[in-house]
Amino acid sequence: MRSSLRRPVASITAAVMLAGCVSTQAGRIGTDDGRDACRAYVVQLDSTGDFYGEDILRGAAIGAGTGAIAGGLLAAATGRRGSDILAGAAIGALAGGVIGGTAGYIQARQRQSQDQGALVQAVGGDLQNENRQLAATQVAFNQLVDCRVNAANSIRSAVQSGRMSRDQGLALMSYQRDLMRRDVALAQQINQKIGTRGAEFDTAIETISPGVKGTVQARRAVTARPTTARVSAPIRIRPDAGAAEIGKLDRNQAVTVTPAEGNFARVETSSGVVGYVPASAVGVRGLGTPEASVGGRGADGEFRQLAASNIARRDNFSESVENADRLAQGQGFELASS
Repeated sequence: MRSSLRRPVASITAAVMLAGCVSTQAGRIGTDDGRDACRAYVVQLDSTGDFYGEDILRGAAIGAGTGAIAGGLLAAATGRRGSDILAGAAIGALAGGVIGGTAGYIQARQRQSQDQGALVQAVGGDLQNENRQLAATQVAFNQLVDCRVNAANSIRSAVQSGRMSRDQGLALMSYQRDLMRRDVALAQQINQKIGTRGAEFDTAIETISPGVKGTVQARRAVTARPTTARVSAPIRIRPDAGAAEIGKLDRNQAVTVTPAEGNFARVETSSGVVGYVPASAVGVRGLGTPEASVGGRGADGEFRQLAASNIARRDNFSESVENADRLAQGQGFELASS
């Protein structure tokens, strides 16, 4: 390949790989003004997001690199020169990026693996690593949301008890709400990157073990239904007994209920509060663990369980971001709470 062709192709490939990577921590989370008691959790969440940013174009870069070369060669082979070759390479990069974004990863792993067993082991190892990182990101976000909600609860309590004036409470609550909205924006950025990587893993999972994603999603596709609470219980921001409280469920209170992860249920009150209570409090059974829904033994069974856990972890993080966004936009940061 002549150097005149190599240069534009290299430039396009570099541009594709660098797209979306121009970001600074200050731009994402702002500077520390010394007033944010939850700042350490914000920094921790942001640092976990670095993982997804560094590797997010793994599959797309594979496809974009080969696509750019193929597009450029096609233009050159048909007698075109200069800008036509550059345009052909750009088209190839775009098409390759789309293909690589979902299929590039598994195709690369297939080329590296000598047989199916090696492929399962390689992708399984990647899923295990991804699951560890997803767990760390979830924990960081959980801690941050709990800190925000607990701060809001403290402000609300101080105003109600007379230890703080209403004007002071409104100002502090507005400050916490603004911080929470910024936190959610950061989590949404991370979730978008997780989703892009997830599309690569979904293609790999379906290639190796068809039907796993459908099984996991079918497990969660339960219709919400109206019911009344059997007992009183705290409503929490996520299905975790240690999560921050965002409301209170009273005995015989009418709610809409949906089974959730573990032994919890998702409830929505008539006033719009959405959170989680023990499943037994509303007379339903929890969904248990995603790994139990796919079963299997040996290497294939272990892979299916890793895949199911990966899919569920991504879904859970996305759901937790939606819940936090709803809280930031609604009653979570008002002085009066239902």
